[in-house]
Amino acid sequence: MVDLTTLLAVGVAFWVIAASPGPANISNAAIAMRYGRRASIVYGLGLSVALVFWGVLAATGMGAVLQASVWLLMALKVLGGCYLLWLAWQSGRSAMQPGDAPVTEIAAGRWFWRGVILNLSNPKSVIAWMAALSMGLDPNDTVLSVVVTTLVCVVVAFFNNFSYSLVFSMGGMMAVYRRCRRWVEGASAVLFATGGLALIRSAVSK
Repeated sequence: MVDLTTLLAVGVAFWVIAASPGPANISNAAIAMRYGRRASIVYGLGLSVALVFWGVLAATGMGAVLQASVWLLMALKVLGGCYLLWLAWQSGRSAMQPGDAPVTEIAAGRWFWRGVILNLSNPKSVIAWMAALSMGLDPNDTVLSVVVTTLVCVVVAFFNNFSYSLVFSMGGMMAVYRRCRRWVEGASAVLFATGGLALIRSAVSK
């Protein structure tokens, strides 16, 4: 059984990875500021569920198989890159609208699946999982140790996405977004486009 100190170290390591600025966190923050807490929480739930999928994949050893499968990894990177470019186009279009852009109501189910798609299309997630799990596990560990360590990371993943939803949907953050909407959406477009092109480039360069 993994001791509490090791579990804490794994949890902190995974939180550092999960909380770092990236397409998932940036999009979650932007959704929270523009559409509010409820939409962001549902979106974050989708992000978390997809992240759990990658975690199970890593914990069962399938992550290494995925990394070894050049064509599958390439396809995932291209799909993920295209999705990020689509997000960049959406943000860029919003940034080009003068004044207060209208906020279109989107069904909760669509927010959930958008979150799922974003994290499922990012194969780097399984690498992050493998890095975090490797800190607390060794080849001699039992199945229970693997399950417990994975569950710690799952809790951290949900906590991280909920925290982003909570913080960026506060009244002050939403007011800042309304004042600087075009700058925020423009910066998001650049970051999404950069991430998307980087994923595609890494896929075709192999």
